[in-house]
Order: sequence, then C-alpha cells, then structure tokens
Amino acid sequence: MEIGPIGIWTQWTPWANATMRAAELEELGFSALWLGASPPGDLRLAESLIAASQRLIVGTSIVNIWDAGASLVAESYHRIAGEHPGRFVLGLGVSHAPVVGEAYRRPLRKLSEYLDELDAATPPVPVDGRAIASLGPRSLEIAGSRSLGTLPYLTTPEHTRSAREILGPDALLAPEQKVVLESDPSAARAIARRRLAMYLTLPNYVNNWRRLGFEEADFEQGGSDRLVDAVVAWGTPDAIRARLQEHLDAGADHVAVQVLVEDVTQLPFDQFRALAQIVHGVTASR
Repeated sequence: MEIGPIGIWTQWTPWANATMRAAELEELGFSALWLGASPPGDLRLAESLIAASQRLIVGTSIVNIWDAGASLVAESYHRIAGEHPGRFVLGLGVSHAPVVGEAYRRPLRKLSEYLDELDAATPPVPVDGRAIASLGPRSLEIAGSRSLGTLPYLTTPEHTRSAREILGPDALLAPEQKVVLESDPSAARAIARRRLAMYLTLPNYVNNWRRLGFEEADFEQGGSDRLVDAVVAWGTPDAIRARLQEHLDAGADHVAVQVLVEDVTQLPFDQFRALAQIVHGVTASR
C-alpha cells in the first residue's frame, strides 16, 4: 500500500451525504481519509468513499472492538478488499471505559482476543490489512507484532519518536494531528479547548499525556496553554507545516490531519483547500 505523507481525519457522521466529495480531497492531493467516531462494523461508509474516488486510501480510526463483532468486520473487510484492493485500512481500537461502560475490563486482552477472531475468520483478515490505535507501550507492541502498524490519536511528535522506537522500522506509524487555521492565540486556543474538553475526561488520553511529562495542572480549566499547544497545531502556515514535519522527522510515515473549526456540523472544505497549500512540500523522512 502506497500512502503519502498527509491525509485527512474527520468524524464520519457528516460524510453520510457527502461521498461525492471524496474525489475532491483526492484532487487536493491528500492521499488518505480516516473516519473517526467509531464507524459501524458493516463498513459501508468507507466502501462508498473508496468507490467515489480513484486512488484515495480510506481507513477507520477507529472501529470500536466492543461494539462491532469480529465476524461482521471480517466479512465487511473482504467485501471491500475484493472490490478495491490496497485501498482500505481496518483501524481498530479499544475505546474508553466511560464510553463502553461496565463491560470495559482488561482492554488489551480483549484486543488480543479480537485479533485472534480476525485471524480465525474464513478467510482471515490479513495482518497488513489492519492497524491499531495505540498509545501506551504494551498496545504499541501489539500493533507492531499483530497489525500493519498504529494510528495514535491526540499525541505529540515526542510520542511519535518513542512509538517508532517501540514499533521498529517496518510498521506503519500514522499519528493524528489536530490543527486550527488561525493565528490569533485566544481564538485558536478557544476552538481547541472546545474540542479537547471531552478528551480531558478520558483516562487513556490523560494517562498518555502524563507519560509525556504533563502534570495535573495541565488538565485543569480546559487544559493549560502548554497542553493545548502541544496537541493542537495552530498559527501561521509555516508553524502548522513545521508541526506536521516534526511528526514525519520523528518517524511517522503519514500524518492524519484533523482540522478544527467552529461549526462541527459541516465538513470544512475551505479549510481543506487552505491546508492543501500549507502542506505542499511536506515530505516523509523515511
């Protein structure tokens, strides 16, 4: 699978009536589209976006393993792979305890068992057809040994560097990076904080930020400027371009860019067009 350095990450729901615009992303030069917010296991939306474009790689980021049965996901994967070989990545993840509820126990064991089911499916889902959203060292080790690689979310170039050390040289490393196309610090951070509020309640992210050196004060009052600036790139085009290049220089193969805007109900195509100009010249270091 040939995947370029920059793709788009977006919540999947707004795409329900916008599959015809997948080709526009492709024309803008983005190589991949990542569907967030736990798309269903039938994978119909990913399939329709692939069919609406010529070369765009589409991935789930992520299918929630607690909600989507492995047998359905395996069947859906092979339906897409048969029609569109080399253009789909099955991104999987363990989600979060506050989201899943009481069933959320021993998530890494659950992940391993889910991968066992995909391996045992008829036919199995190939290791190089799936990727795992990983943050901590143990999850990264699983991603490196049992999948194409990893799709870290809400991380920093420092995390990318340490993830590459754990994964080794061959696994796919495709972190998500939030950006705000705004140079005013107050305006940019206000948009960022509105989107970070939910994540500050989820232990998986907070614990990962602790591993990266953030402290309790960084998680208060919507997140410190230090935290916001570390996980959301904003400012001039040069500043945003530099952050994306940092990930690539730290060992990422690809960066999935999530553009944050005031109106979350609409796909921000004006911002996608602006981003396409900003990322021109960004290159993978590997």
